[in-house]
Amino acid sequence: MIRVVLADDQSLVRAGFRALLDTQPDIEVAGEAADGEEAVARVRELRPDVVLMDIRMPHLDGLAATRLITEDPAPELGAVRVVMLTTFELDEYVFEAIRSGASGFLVKDTEPEELLRAVRAVVHGDALLSPGVTRRLIEEFAARSKPPARATGLDELTEREREVMALVGIGLSNDEIARRLVVSPLTAKTHVSRTMVKLGARDRAQLVVLAYESGLVRPGWLG
Repeated sequence: MIRVVLADDQSLVRAGFRALLDTQPDIEVAGEAADGEEAVARVRELRPDVVLMDIRMPHLDGLAATRLITEDPAPELGAVRVVMLTTFELDEYVFEAIRSGASGFLVKDTEPEELLRAVRAVVHGDALLSPGVTRRLIEEFAARSKPPARATGLDELTEREREVMALVGIGLSNDEIARRLVVSPLTAKTHVSRTMVKLGARDRAQLVVLAYESGLVRPGWLG
């Protein structure tokens, strides 16, 4: 059972998400929060698998709450995935949210089936971008990030793992990476997993961030 916490300052939004999620046999809404502080408290209390987190909330915004959740030293909280909710796809905080530990983001008016897919996807460590968010959007946020700095962890990667990391960085899925490198999807997935382990990345979203911040991928490069 996938346990979810809903964090949004609008009760109507929370009610809508709950009504949808409660119809699924493999998803349970474990709790709700109306602001960032309450969200952090609920996560520490309930230890959910996924948090659907609004970026803009009173007292403590979603960005700060996400940092507190993903940086919590408690080992049992290490697997909590945060999906940011935003009104606009071009939200200025989206890339910063992913760097802060979020596994991705969705616009609030996303299709119901996409929300359900998102909850299930992030539990398995997949990065998530809302439909309509293209590689150019990833690069736009990457261009706003801090200047590239050599990441020491890259020295531990094989040449193929660097190549795979770069392809993840430009937004390719495992199947697309497999076709690009002429390998099986399972092999591509294995390379991605090993790269994440070596670099200590929580999921693909953070691998994208590391690809840009290390200079391995540059804004405007489509491979």
